[in-house]
Amino acid sequence: MKKSLRLIFAVIALVLIAFSWWGVRLVQTSLVVRQMERQQMPLLYVAPKNARNLPGVLIAHGYAGSKQLMLGYAYTLAHAGYATILWDFDSHAANTKPLEKNSLQQNLNLAYTVLVEQPEVDKSRLATLGHSMGSGAVMSAAINQVERYAATVAISPTGASITANVPRNLLLQAGSWENRFVANAKRLLQAGSGENDNFAQGIARKFVIIPNAEHITILFRHLSHQAARDWLNSTFGINNQSNYVDYRMLWYFLHLLAWLTLLAAIAPVLADSSITHKTGQLKSWIGLLIAPFVATGTLMSINQVGDIHALGGILVGGAVSTWFGVAGLSWLIFMTPLQLPSARALVIGITLFIILSIGFGAMAQVVWLQWWLVGPRLQIFPLLAVACFPWFLASGMAQQNLSFGQRTLWWLGQSTVLIAGFILVLYFLPQLSFIYLLLPLFPVFMAIFSFCSGLLNNPWSYAIGSTLFFGWVLASAFPLSN
Repeated sequence: MKKSLRLIFAVIALVLIAFSWWGVRLVQTSLVVRQMERQQMPLLYVAPKNARNLPGVLIAHGYAGSKQLMLGYAYTLAHAGYATILWDFDSHAANTKPLEKNSLQQNLNLAYTVLVEQPEVDKSRLATLGHSMGSGAVMSAAINQVERYAATVAISPTGASITANVPRNLLLQAGSWENRFVANAKRLLQAGSGENDNFAQGIARKFVIIPNAEHITILFRHLSHQAARDWLNSTFGINNQSNYVDYRMLWYFLHLLAWLTLLAAIAPVLADSSITHKTGQLKSWIGLLIAPFVATGTLMSINQVGDIHALGGILVGGAVSTWFGVAGLSWLIFMTPLQLPSARALVIGITLFIILSIGFGAMAQVVWLQWWLVGPRLQIFPLLAVACFPWFLASGMAQQNLSFGQRTLWWLGQSTVLIAGFILVLYFLPQLSFIYLLLPLFPVFMAIFSFCSGLLNNPWSYAIGSTLFFGWVLASAFPLSN
């Protein structure tokens, strides 16, 4: 690519980045947003500006989630005239307190206390909304304190002691691609005596299937936001014609695409081909195909002597990074002797990490993920990154000096091996079942990594940047184990 053309692409990328931030911030212009902390629990309050006597909604995230992940519901409801509060459960996101037996209900009760203290809130009109683990928490709260909450929305529901009368006005939602939670919702609906629209007596019941959605994507679907809003409107007798649609994820993907475009524009400056010895493709493929069996067997062995679920001080994420490390080491055995990296390769790798972190994480912090690591997570991050490093080094070596078509084949191969490999893990170690929900993300991450590998064409630069980034993702996403 000519220098002038690269400059044009860089300018376009910078304009798109600025435009994306404008789009994300625009949704807050008519809202009041307050970040708070109470008893070490981070909270976020979102409500319409200059309003009073608003019905309030407590919004609870799921396992390995965060308050940011539920913002689509908060913004949709706030634009429709509701005051909402979100929080991070213990050991999740920015909350470093240990997750204990009664943590979820204690956190929810604390969020309730903070919500009713807000001057805009009518504490006689309250509702709850929760996803997955959070759905169980909000349903239990609405059952145990039935007079407190007039309605409950349970998205991808887990379990609760539902009857025909409690919780009041229950809406169940599940994505059409999450069969287990569809089955849970149907059981809960049956326990609640089936569908009806008797809002006046507080016993309304309904189950909505959100088409073409699974456990994570349901949180970003307008149909899910709209169904929750309409249900609460029916409960409180509100006739609000809000036409707000939450487009923040579209702005986020535009932001990420712009940063990758910027990376492509400056890549010739970063590219380093000092390592030229290339591993044979047959050896590389054999190593990749054997790797998941070795890694899975290692996790099974570790599980015999310790708690694999809480490995490395972080739930599930420690096991994931260990799998990547062992798989990567076994894959590297099939590679030719390693050449040492140059100082330039190390600097380029760190630069790649910074670009990926800003492009992926800076906007994620305000859209769907607690990206900036709090103290204990920052301490765990280096361990997770080091554990993952062998995989990315082997991947970088296998993809060196390939054509676009060959690199696409490697992206497909790695994605398939990762998905199949972790399905194998789940067969033998079902306590890591949350990994199942992450499988659709592997092809996305591998596509980003393969793109970076093609731009830099140096396995060490690629491995350093990618493993630091992936380790940060693991450290930010999973709950702390203590």
